[in-house]
Amino acid sequence: MQNAIGEVLAGRRVVAVTGGSRLDITLDGPVTVRVAHEFVFTTPSEVDHFFPALSFRPSPALLRLVGRTVGTALVTMAGGLHLSFSGDGDTLLTVPPHALVAPWSVVTPGGAVCAGLAGGEVAWTEQPTAFDG
Repeated sequence: MQNAIGEVLAGRRVVAVTGGSRLDITLDGPVTVRVAHEFVFTTPSEVDHFFPALSFRPSPALLRLVGRTVGTALVTMAGGLHLSFSGDGDTLLTVPPHALVAPWSVVTPGGAVCAGLAGGEVAWTEQPTAFDG
């Protein structure tokens, strides 16, 4: 179940990136990767550390994700989330687990598909193989 997130996200195209008190990466389907706590965004030329709970605007590098596709998606053993994106192969969004807050989730118009919970737990609301978003 841990790496079934790839079945849900890999190959989906990014249609929007928004900020505020969280990062939302809207993918076709529609599926949204929601990041409510700190994350690191790495490109071949820069590494940015964001804290969306403090409110932020997506950087130009984050906005350039629009039109790209998710290459790989992985839930780490500790409950973090790693996403790579098509293009140069070195663009990675990493959300570490957190002891006290739920740092990330994957949602559809019908509700959450899965979420990283406080303490590194990961909860699924449906079987990823049955998700047809």
